[in-house]
Amino acid sequence: MAETVEERKITEGVLTRTLPPPKSAVVPMPPSVLPAAALAGIAGAVLVPLDRPGIGWVLAGIATVVAVFVADRMARGDNPKHFTVASAGWASLALALLAMGAVRASEWLFTLCVLAAVVTGSLAVAGKRTVNSLLYDVLAVPIEALRSIPWVARGLGRLTARRGGMAQRVLLATLATIVLLAVFIPLLNSSDEAFAQVMAALMPDLAADKIVRWVVVFAVVALAVAGACYLLAAPPLPALDDRPPRTGRALEWTVPLTALVLLFALFVGVRLAVLFGGTGYVLRTDGLTSAQYARGGFWQLCACTVLTLALIAAALRWAPDATRADRIRQRGLLGVLSVLSLVIVGSALSRMWTYQEAYGFTVLRLLVEVCELWLGCVFLLVLASLMKLRSSWLPRAAIGTAAAALLALAVLDPERVIADANIDRFALGKTLDVEYLGRFSADVVETAAERLPEPERTCVLRTVLARLGDDGWTGWNLARAGAQDYRNVLASVGKPVNPARGCAV
Repeated sequence: MAETVEERKITEGVLTRTLPPPKSAVVPMPPSVLPAAALAGIAGAVLVPLDRPGIGWVLAGIATVVAVFVADRMARGDNPKHFTVASAGWASLALALLAMGAVRASEWLFTLCVLAAVVTGSLAVAGKRTVNSLLYDVLAVPIEALRSIPWVARGLGRLTARRGGMAQRVLLATLATIVLLAVFIPLLNSSDEAFAQVMAALMPDLAADKIVRWVVVFAVVALAVAGACYLLAAPPLPALDDRPPRTGRALEWTVPLTALVLLFALFVGVRLAVLFGGTGYVLRTDGLTSAQYARGGFWQLCACTVLTLALIAAALRWAPDATRADRIRQRGLLGVLSVLSLVIVGSALSRMWTYQEAYGFTVLRLLVEVCELWLGCVFLLVLASLMKLRSSWLPRAAIGTAAAALLALAVLDPERVIADANIDRFALGKTLDVEYLGRFSADVVETAAERLPEPERTCVLRTVLARLGDDGWTGWNLARAGAQDYRNVLASVGKPVNPARGCAV
């Protein structure tokens, strides 16, 4: 019997949901993709300073976002758009992270910001939660950038075959322009010194390493735009929020969770003085130093926090919730476990703070504190998800809060915070690791210049300022620009300290 049109549509829909065809078979490459990718690639090659944070990063990010948006809009015309308010939020977060390159000079911090911008940018393009895994959604653009190469090649072949004459004319005009400029620019340069200086400022440095850098950045940015357009051409199917209730195996979940709740409650009850005793407890306890207090429990408590979060995620994913009793039991056990875990988070933070007050503040210690604070925020999100027992939004919310926490850390200027805290300890008569401060970026120059006494001040400043280098306009950075004033002041005070040898007072 021949199937009807409706039956064929239903069958095709089911097959598409279970086994989607390749995107290149769904839709050909729109003509707007090539110019968008090329222009974004050129902008990235010209603007991005790979060797340092700078304003060029966010400018290239803006060019990439505009290229993807315009190319997709031109390709769709009057069709519904994929971009939503959530997409705009993810894209804004990615650009804000890249903008830290124009403000903070710390390279380790900006590296984390760039990685977070890749994740948030991918979520902006992926749009709503898809049937794919979360790992795919956060890496959608890099994955699709590689998969888009055959798609772009076929589209370029079709475009060349359709407009072969125009392509030849454009190539001929380009070659003729290059030949004319190569002949007349040297002649005019040799005839007038002022014109030669203007052309020297306009012409880029054509050293081999810079050409390689331009080619690499152009390829990466152009492929990112092509991958985003490839994903938007036939986006993955959105995930369905409705799922059948889970039944059975209540005993297997209830007994272990109840045992863990009782264990955490016993720990909090017995060790309440330890959890929040802080430095006073350490000093009153015979034979217990700050190092033993912090090292003896911080990492164990961090492990407890992470393992508990993984257990809660598993329970939200697989624990039974078909009956009203199941839902009450799940809300009660997971809610109490989350609250007790917040106490564990507070305990870990208390221990690390005690350790830092005794032995100094470092980047690693600050980062683990921020991670603990973020884990505490995730537990609060878990408590919110228990109201309706719907956790499908939770993974993306956790990623969003992680990116927001990193952005907040960058705004707070972590290296300056660490330097201020260590200088406060130094003012109280404790030791100061001058060599460690000398490894920081220009973010600490103002604090060191205003708060450190001599000779520590000059030692730190010389070591940090010796690494500044000279920024072009694309590498302009607020912290490094402010540090140049101190560099000029110290220029006449001996030779700069060799950064490789450290800072010796």
